Amino acid sequence: MKKLFLTLIAALGIVGGAHAAGGGLVPLDKAPVDVTNQASLQNGAKLFVNYCLGCHSAAFMRYNRLKDIGLSDQEIKDNLLFTTEKVGDTMVAAIDPKQAAAWFGANPPDLTVIARSRASHDGSGADYIYTFLRTFYLDSTKPTGWNNLVFPSVGMPHVLWELQGARRAIFEDVVVDGQNTQVFKGWETVTPGTMTPQEYDQAVGDLVNFLQWMGEPAQNTRIHVGIGVLIFLGIFILITWRLNAAFWKDVK
Repeated sequence: MKKLFLTLIAALGIVGGAHAAGGGLVPLDKAPVDVTNQASLQNGAKLFVNYCLGCHSAAFMRYNRLKDIGLSDQEIKDNLLFTTEKVGDTMVAAIDPKQAAAWFGANPPDLTVIARSRASHDGSGADYIYTFLRTFYLDSTKPTGWNNLVFPSVGMPHVLWELQGARRAIFEDVVVDGQNTQVFKGWETVTPGTMTPQEYDQAVGDLVNFLQWMGEPAQNTRIHVGIGVLIFLGIFILITWRLNAAFWKDVK
């Protein structure tokens, strides 16, 4: 419990605090979340292992829990595990925390519950991550060479840039309440990615879908149990109503 509490603090404090200080430059897009779509979840798990797990852990998720999204132990071993890991291990990042702090300014937060912790009045945590991963742009003034519209001055590089391509953000200076303000106007493609924009959006959607599922792996079971309970209560109420009517029909 203590470890989970500290992870929530890291997710809310390290990531959230920096975001609050900078402020997003664009509204959040709606994430295409469907945690019943196993094909999407499996592709998201693959993307997470290949592109996120190098720096970010998911310390409260074991690889064998991925059987809940339709993967067998052998498929997990063949496609998602590195040579030294076992199916029963937790998903721990390979990076050294001290090195990560030196490179990025802070140790990358655990992502097990990131889709839940990033929810705000602007949208769900899934909406935040979905928009964040699609709004990186080149910025030579930053140590990593990248910046982000949702999280200005983010310390994280654009790890998916080969898929999306490299882009520059186009801003326009406008006067708001007597002050000059930069407003985002659009994109300029510098280097095309290996995916089309539609394919990249779908891939990010799958990744976010997996992060949403990972934050509460039992949510599908909870929903099914809840529906079953409501059906049972409905039938029980109907039987009770008919029994009550039968009991009182001869009572004057």
